[in-house]
Amino acid sequence: MSKEPSLSNPDLFLNRELSLLEFQHRVLEEALDENNPLLERVKFLAIFGSNMDEFFMVRVSGLRKQVEAGIIEVSPDGLTPREQLAAIRKRAIELFDTANQCFQRKLLPKLHKAGIHILEYDKLTKAQKEKADAYFRETVYPVLTPLALDLAHPFPHISNLSLNLAVVIRDPKGNEKLARLKVPGTLPRLVPIKRSSGGTRKDGTIPYHHYFVWLEQVIAANINLLFPGMEVVSVYPFRIVRDADTEIQEIEADDLLETMEQTIRQRKFGSVAKVSVYDKLPPSVCEVLIENLEIKPSDIFIQRKPLGLANLWQIYNSVERHDLKYPIYKPRLPAAFKNAETTEDIFEAIRQKNILLHHPYDSFSPVVDFLNAAARDPNVLAIKQTLYRVGRDSPVVHALLEARERDKQVAVLLELKARFDEESNIGWARKLEEAGVHVVYGLVGLKTHSKICMVVRQEGDGIRRYVHLATGNYNHLTSSLYEDIGMFTCDEAIGADATDLFNFLTGYSAQVEYRKLLVAPVNLRQKLEALIRREIEHAKKGSKAHLILKMNSLVDPQMIQLLYAASQAGVRVDLLVRGMCCLRPGLKGISENIRVVSIVGRYLEHSRIFYFHNDGREEIYLGSADLMQRNLDHRVEVIFPVEQPDHVNYLRDHVLAAYLRDNTRARLMQPDGTYIRMKPKEKEEKLDIQDWLMSRQYTKD
Repeated sequence: MSKEPSLSNPDLFLNRELSLLEFQHRVLEEALDENNPLLERVKFLAIFGSNMDEFFMVRVSGLRKQVEAGIIEVSPDGLTPREQLAAIRKRAIELFDTANQCFQRKLLPKLHKAGIHILEYDKLTKAQKEKADAYFRETVYPVLTPLALDLAHPFPHISNLSLNLAVVIRDPKGNEKLARLKVPGTLPRLVPIKRSSGGTRKDGTIPYHHYFVWLEQVIAANINLLFPGMEVVSVYPFRIVRDADTEIQEIEADDLLETMEQTIRQRKFGSVAKVSVYDKLPPSVCEVLIENLEIKPSDIFIQRKPLGLANLWQIYNSVERHDLKYPIYKPRLPAAFKNAETTEDIFEAIRQKNILLHHPYDSFSPVVDFLNAAARDPNVLAIKQTLYRVGRDSPVVHALLEARERDKQVAVLLELKARFDEESNIGWARKLEEAGVHVVYGLVGLKTHSKICMVVRQEGDGIRRYVHLATGNYNHLTSSLYEDIGMFTCDEAIGADATDLFNFLTGYSAQVEYRKLLVAPVNLRQKLEALIRREIEHAKKGSKAHLILKMNSLVDPQMIQLLYAASQAGVRVDLLVRGMCCLRPGLKGISENIRVVSIVGRYLEHSRIFYFHNDGREEIYLGSADLMQRNLDHRVEVIFPVEQPDHVNYLRDHVLAAYLRDNTRARLMQPDGTYIRMKPKEKEEKLDIQDWLMSRQYTKD
């Protein structure tokens, strides 16, 4: 009798960090994909560069701390922190090499052909050099601060994500010295040189040519001006990535807002996680960096030009060439709001029935209009809202400020620990507090990641609660870039749950039961596990059993084991996982009934959808949580039910089913953690889910 395989066997799990690097590879593939418009390919390369910076700032830094602390505890896949770092370095080098080849061999020639010229300084014409040199003298030179490195001048602090020049100079006596020069981050990395126009096209437009040169090369070409009386022997660029995952000791902090401000300042001084250099860097200079930055040789990555791919965003943002970008998409306004001209119309529309918004295909403006209506309606008594990433110049926050000016009760839970958005959130927190808004900064030990807004309105002799719940942030800018789903409702049970939730967030509450909402860390894990086990029971009884789970990441070992058990019981499991997935699909006897699909495209897939067939009595939930330990156990998350039949039909047939039919953007995950790009079969119609959703009209509302 064969022994049942253990579902805790490390061989059944993929490494979280390596899985995240595979996601970065899929982003990089979009830069390589010639089916994407040229400037969109440049954008994807910039996103890859930014993502890799964050990966080293957070994930690699965390592993380094474990190694330094002597921690040898293995991950679910059986690797120690040291082994993970070694595997990460190997894969990261491969990805950086592919990315740089993509830029040099694929994108640069095509950009040049399209009239966008990113030039080396030594390839500039005489007139262009004069222009660049004049820019140096007038703008760059006054900003620069050369720092000598000797006994009298200690090695300076080098800030996170900074590009620097190691300058070897020789004094009149023939002695060589080393200096460091920071390339100013306040100036454009790519220096624009005056564009020129060509002949008129047939359509009457003039094809302008755009010219750029790297700022560090302009500085290097004029660097003698910084060291008069010295001979500049050589100049070597290097780039620093530091640890940015500074822990916050909330329990010991009297004022979390002040602590967060200190944390942001400390981020600039975290330990160095990565140094990028070119292959010409001599061993003597390399040794100086290793010694003074307190790093190991393995922390140095030899890369090709350019260092810091994230700076390519400048090209995408500054070059007005719409023919080289995705066509402009105008989101739809849901029918329920088309005739809503007054504040009463908006509330009446929500009273009629729940309203589902699928961004960016549906406009985000109804969310802003809802808040503006609540701020101005004399019958509204209070607004309560969670804010995670709101961005700058937020119309959502402006509406809350206006509500307070109109003497309404406004309570906001503003999560200060939203990574890399802390500074923006701190600024809003100050403004809200000054206006008299009740601002709460979250719970001790928990990050508040839920997306919920409640408006309390006097209607007749009673009150009615209008609630907006969502999978994404209240950010009007990212709503046009991220795929997310939100719902308006005045369902009494959800309104009561929302009240209990805000009491839990702002006061002292030990609420453990909710009527309809699934709330982490209270009952979300238990409820989701129960829903999956119910599907397993249906399968064991011979009924059709099907799970479709769409999320950003699948990492939690308990959930993975439960999904393996579901597969073994005969449940069909379809997983739409954009990023990390530590589950291995297609393993004989373990996960043969599990399929994992990842979609990367124009929009960032961000919604979380949980579908349970339930023997024909289907249930669908939406929310903010991924299946990760941090979401299920260490964050405040909200998952909410979708109960209106037309909404269930839309999500099942026009969203989830279409995602599973995608044969253009979709990648199918293999048991070893790699992915294969899907292609249409013979005579099969091509389907790109994002294009499909943009082009179709629905009657979900």
